[in-house]
Amino acid sequence: MEETNASDTAEDNHFETIQALTVQLITVTCELAIMLGGVVPYVPQYVQIRKSQNTQGFSLYVCLALLMANTMRIVFWFGKHYETPLLIQSILMNICMFALVQLCVKVNTKEVIVQERRREHVFTDFDPTFFWKWTDFSSYVEFTMTVAAIGSMLMYFLIEYKPFVEFIGFVAVFTEALLGVPQFYRNLRNKSTYGMSVPMVCMWTTGDVFKTSYFYLRNTPPQFFICGSLQVMVDMMILCQVYIYRENTLKKKRSERNLQL
Repeated sequence: MEETNASDTAEDNHFETIQALTVQLITVTCELAIMLGGVVPYVPQYVQIRKSQNTQGFSLYVCLALLMANTMRIVFWFGKHYETPLLIQSILMNICMFALVQLCVKVNTKEVIVQERRREHVFTDFDPTFFWKWTDFSSYVEFTMTVAAIGSMLMYFLIEYKPFVEFIGFVAVFTEALLGVPQFYRNLRNKSTYGMSVPMVCMWTTGDVFKTSYFYLRNTPPQFFICGSLQVMVDMMILCQVYIYRENTLKKKRSERNLQL
């Protein structure tokens, strides 16, 4: 009888160990997905731009929205420590966006040189007409670092003022929630999704659904879940544009092929 009880106890301990390892494995997998999942959707867009040497159809303001959102989210972390994987995600996303901006600036500058010679436009000109249309990559880095410095200074002095800290968190995630709006507007204006990477948007949607679910299950600050839900809605609207403008997109693709021939 004692041997049977001992055997049952050993089996129970073995089962609990496997269960604990499984939960830990799932947790680590989810954390890795959160950290890297935000970057993956932009790989097809990066490859597409690099291959075609054409930025038509991709809005550089998407990069602006993400750089501002993740920079503010990093600043928010110092005021209210949320989960570390989300902080790492913001850092990796900024690196990814800088890589994408650098490629787009390089391609756009090359096109300008081919078409006509124009004078350079840089951040230190402080010309609002050419905001986020600068001709050198360092201007984009300088602007982002300026925003980060101002945000960090304000957070340092107002860290004890909770409404300010929560406001920074809301601004960060709300800006990220609207990152698809520039792309949606560009598609609406062109009546086409030509030049936009559809796999990128599909991965956007999948990642945002997963991320929003993660926010809800992990009891992150409420700003994250509310704005994550809004982000999913914008993604779905862009996917609807892919279907609505499919004929115009095909026409533009055929037209480009004919020009190449």
